[in-house]
Amino acid sequence: MTFIHGLLPSSAFALLLAQAPAAAQAISAKDAAALRAQIAALKAQVDQLEARLDAAETASAQAPTAAAPAAETADAAQTSVRWKGGPVFTQGDMTFHPKGRIQYDAGLLMTPENVADRARGYSNELRRLRLGGEGRIGGGFGYKLELELSDNSVDLVDTFITYESGAWLVTLGNHNGFQSLDELISDTGGAVMERAAFTDAFNFERRLGLSVQYRAGMVLAQAGIFSDSADSLTNDADGADGGDENNSYAIDGRIVLAPKWGDTQLHIGASAHMRDFQRLSSVGQRYRQRAYLHSANSRFLATPQIVGDGESHYGVELAGVRGPFWWASEAHWLRVSQPGVPDPVFFGGYGEIGYVLTGETRGYKNGIFGTVKPARPVGDGGWGAVQATLRYDYLDLNDRTITGGTQNALIGALVWTPVEFLRLNVNYAHLRYTDAAILAGSDADYSVDVIGWRAELDF
Repeated sequence: MTFIHGLLPSSAFALLLAQAPAAAQAISAKDAAALRAQIAALKAQVDQLEARLDAAETASAQAPTAAAPAAETADAAQTSVRWKGGPVFTQGDMTFHPKGRIQYDAGLLMTPENVADRARGYSNELRRLRLGGEGRIGGGFGYKLELELSDNSVDLVDTFITYESGAWLVTLGNHNGFQSLDELISDTGGAVMERAAFTDAFNFERRLGLSVQYRAGMVLAQAGIFSDSADSLTNDADGADGGDENNSYAIDGRIVLAPKWGDTQLHIGASAHMRDFQRLSSVGQRYRQRAYLHSANSRFLATPQIVGDGESHYGVELAGVRGPFWWASEAHWLRVSQPGVPDPVFFGGYGEIGYVLTGETRGYKNGIFGTVKPARPVGDGGWGAVQATLRYDYLDLNDRTITGGTQNALIGALVWTPVEFLRLNVNYAHLRYTDAAILAGSDADYSVDVIGWRAELDF
């Protein structure tokens, strides 16, 4: 009766109660049963109305109470997050990807006993600790900013602004010139721990500059004008090699043809470079190289200081990938311009073959090799990806009146990628020197052996 009282006016309800005894006497048992059924139906309807009222009150309590929170909810719905080693945030045309890299190296340098140099034996280092980010800001514009702790100093690495439209990409800032396939491959994407000897000996590095790239089909064309590295130009010391007075410049160009021949991806490239030392010509340049182990800082190959007004160099590239198999080779020549005397010409090159033992394919995109992504990573029923590489590396720093030594190196490498973005490397190198800058007693011709290993995380 409580539910009926809530639906009827009090006077009607009283009248109903007053007449109930008389009505009860006048109606039959059949009519009483019908009346009870109607009351039960009415009670069920009241229960439904109360349930709907409770649901409406609950929804009202949970709904935003002001326009501002509702707007925030709408904005959040427009931002998506995906994972690429680290989060990649996307909102409309804008993206942001925080990036990082850790490389820990260790190694053993074995030389003849009479090589009097502290680099012999075991060494290790935090090779790279890199932090930064990259992204797009709309309108075709993008950016990348990375700082790296290495060699006990903090350096600017990739630090630039980009503009991309169709097949064209314009880059302004501190970035790699277009000097070599092996130089342009990421240090976490190489098949061996260290790049080809000539890339370091010839002083390839990132420099401040403006470059343009054209990418369409199998054609990649790159060109740029560069000054010096950002770290060199921030040096406020006085003199020719001071940052404020360093007015050297370089022009780089590279073209790549990357045709597909059935299941084979081919790579054919050539590059040319010219650098005018300007005020740096009074300082002179040295060309030198370590024994395939960065933590052993001694240079076993080294020219004396060469005073010249510039340098020019050019190189050719041939590479390819087919399924789990790949190969790569380069040859590079560098000429130092010395007014009044014959110009020395130095040469370096390498050839390598590699195979992914677990069957995956080494990545290739935009004129460079990438990493191997495991098809069955650890934790997903597999062992990750394992790749093996054999490389021959040659460097000749002897020419004319300059003696910097020669190197013949045979390098073997294994890389295990248990999960994407994490790699574990182990390398062995046998290097044969002639005219080495570090003597073994009185002998400048001898061999050294290197075992190196690296753990690296890159996202």
